[in-house]
Amino acid sequence: MSEKIHPLAQIDRRARLGPDVSIGAFAIVGPDVELDSGAIVHPHAIVDGNTTIGPDCEIFPFAAVGLRPQDKKYDGSKTRLIVGAKTIIREGATLQPGTVQGGGVTRVGGGCLVMAYAHVAHDCSIGDRVILANATQIAGHCTIEDDAILGGVTTVHQFVRIGHRAITGASSRVVKDVPPYFLADGHPARLFGPNTVGLRRAGISSEARLALKRAYKDIFVRGSFRAGLDQVEARAETDEVKEVCAFLRASQRGVTPASRRRAKEDDEG
Repeated sequence: MSEKIHPLAQIDRRARLGPDVSIGAFAIVGPDVELDSGAIVHPHAIVDGNTTIGPDCEIFPFAAVGLRPQDKKYDGSKTRLIVGAKTIIREGATLQPGTVQGGGVTRVGGGCLVMAYAHVAHDCSIGDRVILANATQIAGHCTIEDDAILGGVTTVHQFVRIGHRAITGASSRVVKDVPPYFLADGHPARLFGPNTVGLRRAGISSEARLALKRAYKDIFVRGSFRAGLDQVEARAETDEVKEVCAFLRASQRGVTPASRRRAKEDDEG
């Protein structure tokens, strides 16, 4: 099948369009854009810059994808934005390319949902199947790992890393790293233990969930952080716990501390 291009769309003749691409009225596609097969650009959306949009992505009205980064150091260099397959970018969302100083590339993985008015700044790395709820704001140089979920209006400070299957509560202000599998909430954000509901939905075993709960208590609640981490790392009960320990060891910005309020206990993990 051929592309479905509205006659009122503005598409630079140098843009590269795959088969079955659909572009709506008043959408703008710049000269260095590549839209892979099956991509949909709705009316009034903008895709510009040195941007690659993967197969079967969908970009909704008034999204601004690939425009120059909001960084005063940016000098017009031809940096990149890469969006993986089947990612959905909703109304008014903004995704920006990298900067030379930050490595030159912003990456958004496949199967992501970037909800309305969310922002992904320069030099970020967003994993696969990540959900950024409405008005989530990701500052530059952040890493969001696979399957993480950020609640609406979450704000994430520059250089923060949010781990695999972590979740943030709505309106959280995240200024330090959030370990895999854990829930962070608050302003500023604090940890509330494992994301039990999300772990169940993901099919994580009860054994692994309980091991994560024990690890959380030993590292963040009882005694010192370092001693607890050493203890948990030594027993290394499950792959999930090993992943948490490796994440904590690698943290450069520091780790979100535990809340002083106890999370609701769940005896089944």
